Amino acid sequence: MLGLVENRSVSPVFVGRTEELDALNDALARASAGEPQALLIGGEAGVGKTRLVEEFATAAGRQGAVVALGGCVEIGADGLPFAPFSSALRALRRELPDQVAAAAAGQEEELARLLPEVCEASPGRHDEEGMARLFELTARLLERVAAGHTVVVALEDLHWADASTRHLLAYLFRTLRSGRLVVLATYRADDIHRRHPLRPLLAELDRLRTVRRIELRRFNRAEVGRQIAGILAQEPDPARVDAIFERSDGNAFFVEELAVAAHEGCCTGLTDTLRDLLLVRVESLPETAQRVVRIVAEGGSTVEYRLLAAVARLAEDDLIEALRAAVNANILIAAPAGDGYRFRHSLVREAVGDDLLPGERSRLNRRYAEALQADPTLVPADERATRLASYWYHAHDPAKALPAVLDASVAARCRHAYSEQLGLLERAMELWDTAPEDVREALLLSDYTEVYAPCGCDPDTTPLRYLDLMAEAAAAGRLCGERERALKITKRALHLLEEEHDPLRAAWFWTQRAVLVQSQGRGDGWKELATAQELVRGLPPSEVHAEVLAQVAGWSMLRAPGPQAFAAAERAVQYARMVGARETEINARLTLGGLMVDAGDTEAGLAVMYEVKERAVEDGVSRVAGRAYVNLPSELESVGRSAEAVALLEEGVAHTRRFGLLNSEAWVWANLSDSLYSLGRWDETVEAAQNALRRGQNTKPQGAGALSLAQVALARGDTAEAARRLAAADGYFGTHDPMPQQSLPLAALTVGVAAAEGRLLDVRAALHRTLAAGIPPGTQRYVWSLLRGAATAEADARSLPAARQGRDEALGRIADAARQTPADAPVWLAHEQWVRAELHRAAGRDTADAWSDVVTAFERLERPYELALVRHRLAAALLVTGGDDERERAAELLRLAHAVAGHVGARPLADAVTLLAQRARLPLTHVPDPRPAPADPVEALGLTSRERDVLRLVSAGRTNRQIAEELFISPKTASVHVSNILAKLDVSGRGEAAAVAHRLGLFPADPLGAPR
Repeated sequence: MLGLVENRSVSPVFVGRTEELDALNDALARASAGEPQALLIGGEAGVGKTRLVEEFATAAGRQGAVVALGGCVEIGADGLPFAPFSSALRALRRELPDQVAAAAAGQEEELARLLPEVCEASPGRHDEEGMARLFELTARLLERVAAGHTVVVALEDLHWADASTRHLLAYLFRTLRSGRLVVLATYRADDIHRRHPLRPLLAELDRLRTVRRIELRRFNRAEVGRQIAGILAQEPDPARVDAIFERSDGNAFFVEELAVAAHEGCCTGLTDTLRDLLLVRVESLPETAQRVVRIVAEGGSTVEYRLLAAVARLAEDDLIEALRAAVNANILIAAPAGDGYRFRHSLVREAVGDDLLPGERSRLNRRYAEALQADPTLVPADERATRLASYWYHAHDPAKALPAVLDASVAARCRHAYSEQLGLLERAMELWDTAPEDVREALLLSDYTEVYAPCGCDPDTTPLRYLDLMAEAAAAGRLCGERERALKITKRALHLLEEEHDPLRAAWFWTQRAVLVQSQGRGDGWKELATAQELVRGLPPSEVHAEVLAQVAGWSMLRAPGPQAFAAAERAVQYARMVGARETEINARLTLGGLMVDAGDTEAGLAVMYEVKERAVEDGVSRVAGRAYVNLPSELESVGRSAEAVALLEEGVAHTRRFGLLNSEAWVWANLSDSLYSLGRWDETVEAAQNALRRGQNTKPQGAGALSLAQVALARGDTAEAARRLAAADGYFGTHDPMPQQSLPLAALTVGVAAAEGRLLDVRAALHRTLAAGIPPGTQRYVWSLLRGAATAEADARSLPAARQGRDEALGRIADAARQTPADAPVWLAHEQWVRAELHRAAGRDTADAWSDVVTAFERLERPYELALVRHRLAAALLVTGGDDERERAAELLRLAHAVAGHVGARPLADAVTLLAQRARLPLTHVPDPRPAPADPVEALGLTSRERDVLRLVSAGRTNRQIAEELFISPKTASVHVSNILAKLDVSGRGEAAAVAHRLGLFPADPLGAPR
């Protein structure tokens, strides 16, 4: 009833803001056409942000849009995690219940962290990607709902937003790709001081071209006059307009206050201070109404009616009369959703709150806390813990505040609101020494921390310690990105641990420091991991011991693979299995499988990795499954099984995207770009690499994506672009944590760019630096590419006088490295033969026999571009002899190489093939035979009988694997036949080859419709 009272200080006429409203309406039109829109509306307090949003929301509703409003909630000095998104999603669910349910299907337990009404949130795992997973699912939920309806999500008062809300909003603004969706947020610009936490977010969003900023200016005099006329429902006196315009300086809210004050005859009695201006109407209320207003001011942004009644302790009639007076005076308004009240403007609330005496504030907070503790149903469930903690804290009662703050930290952790969890844990550490000892002893470890339990203790009976709080806070800081704060916490914790013998706890903190040091770019983390390993050495198996060994093995696999890494992985698996640490066990087994492959035990290692992947997926251990979808395809690529890797990586994209594993997804895209390059699918390579650049939070996969783009650019002849991408990759990888899987590909591309630019001395220098640094075991996939590039550069420059000096030394260095590098897979055996052939060419001992062996080796592989390169080399060697048979074979090789070069866009190779053919006077297309054409059209196309069988199955839509099974050949041989057929038919793909066969009627369909 009170919500219907007329607010006479608010003008019924919407004044000004024509340009701003046009911008919002334009965004709505674009969104309705399927282009998501992101807007930020800023302006000083009272300038009219809320009124603009209300007018736009009304207009959008008239056009059929669904409008979901949410506001950031301030409780004392605390923000409520995800409050505006929770409110907006509730509103969306009320309007479109079926659509929201369908969009959330299968992910209800995760989304319940934002929208508890859908179901009970799962405990889940708290890792670096937990919050990212929640963000990704929220974005996809909004996109799905907005696929069928235009949706406007409006979030107000961003200046009060908690860190989790800010992170989620930034994620949405960066990643929304589809849907009829408008997301807008308002903030108070005059509150954004230099150290305000919103300031970095605004700077970040300013760099996004997809985000529009709208800054609301103050009204001019004419607009102030129209506003006053609307408030008074009559034309105001010009002198009064001048006076109010001068005093308000065009601020819409101040105009309202001054206009009402002048109308009530107290204009001349107002002081010039803002506080007095805002309080004058509060002080004109009856005493009971003033008391209620003060209570509401301390309760938060919105106070529920039942909670207010419990705190005010007034008779119901007296409370309603007091509220009626405050609403009639336009100081309080009914909350938009729910049974509660809020100040019409936050400036008035701040002024009332500042006017309270310190003792009065403590007393009011105590009464709020007592009322909420007596009846938790007085506030929504997702706000309960945070609000109770805030009330007890501001009531200055450590005995009550400490457990309440800890309970709120657990609630924040369950919602992946790690920034808020960190702040609450820091508050708990502040309260720890002032809380009574019996209160501290009653706190149990199992109730408040998940990250660490001392070995052998029972968490359900062990009291919580200060160091346990520090451990939980360090983990929260790492998870929310506040790594500097987390580093300081671990440093303090390790300092405290110097005074007591607790090696397991100290080892746990050292492993945390290792991760934090790496993420902050301060080192590779080995010093910290080595310290942790030394602390647990000789201790009985425990979860901490197993985790330390697993991290040591994972670190070593990437940076120093070898026997020590293998031993650490084996012991990590053994210890984790003994203590029941299931996730640590399968994670360590994944590392062990990768080390086995790198050591040459390929099939056994791959079998372990496949088994781990299946188990992780089945058991729902999404983090380890995400890592498996990165590491297993990488190992497959390392042994030349690129097609198998691509199939797994495509699964990995779906898995990592489903579970919001952003860094894993970025690595999947980066690895996919590698394998697609090997298969000659370069346009798809570029797309995958760009996805790696876009999706990665960590810069490492972005560096891998940039390397793939550099590789494609170099092969296509754009050396400048290759150099630019190479420099970008180097920057992404950084210098603080070198890894062979990054430094070796960088060196190979550096050699390639230098060779393309004719800088042979730089080629030699880059090779010398890389080999001098040492080649770790298991890195042959990168070393062979480096050696081949250097050998090719030497061979190409053999006729240059300037290249003669130092050539023997350079060739010897390449040959020595080749002898020491394993060639334990067919693909690397082929590369070994290639390097040897290039060394012979560089020394002037080039032979067709050597290149024929290389071509034969590559014909068994799925490497069409590399096969084309060595076919070109073999053709050149054959033409030296000059025989007719050799010329005919060379012509065929050049035609095949030219077809592949054209298909992938390898301009340098295409130019080299064309030049060689021109010099030898060989055609790159088949010359018609003057003899009568054979009766068989397949023979007329130059296809062999085996190629005829393969083309028949290609026309039937069979894959290479299916062709191999039907013809009793290997998939690689089938792939070679397909490549030859495409070249002979002069077509670019399987579809075109099938079309040619159909057009010529080569294979009549059998009764079942399959060509024969």
